[in-house]
Amino acid sequence: MKVVGVGCGNGMLTEEGVAAIQGARLIYGSRRAIERVRHHINPGCTVRTITDYKTIQSLPDEAVILSTGDPLLAGLGYLGGEIICGISSLQAAFAAVGLSWSNVSVIDAHGKDHAEAIHDAVTDCRRDRPVFIIAEPKFPVHELAEALRGMDLVIYICQDLGETEERIITGTPENPPVPDSTLFCCIVSPNRTK
Repeated sequence: MKVVGVGCGNGMLTEEGVAAIQGARLIYGSRRAIERVRHHINPGCTVRTITDYKTIQSLPDEAVILSTGDPLLAGLGYLGGEIICGISSLQAAFAAVGLSWSNVSVIDAHGKDHAEAIHDAVTDCRRDRPVFIIAEPKFPVHELAEALRGMDLVIYICQDLGETEERIITGTPENPPVPDSTLFCCIVSPNRTK
């Protein structure tokens, strides 16, 4: 099986990913992932939408599985097989705000305990490290900001990365940014402008 990261937005699929998709005879993916790469899929390929992620590990060995973003960043990389990376939300977000991510802490808050994610973010910010949070629609940015209050930090909401609606909203713990999309991630960084 091959797990192909289709990137976090349009145009963020690698050439290696394109080749794997074009050579596939059987593709599985979410509706969103399939639509993102449909123009690369050959007409004779069988394409199936994943409806039950509990049975995904029983897919045939010849299947190409599409994963939004990068398979190893809260994606389907756990399935094993050959993994072909895509441009991740982490890469796109840090590029959009112009920050290095060489020492970033990554926190996956997607489908996880938000209080634990917030605690981990505060801990890493106290170590003067930038934090990248893989959020979900219900992630409470206001609670994160409240927990960071009094620290000299910048909070970036990076939403709809790679799409025409892409938007970066900047704030602080005292004046937090508010996402207006369900597809967003957060970067919390020490304020280096002083």
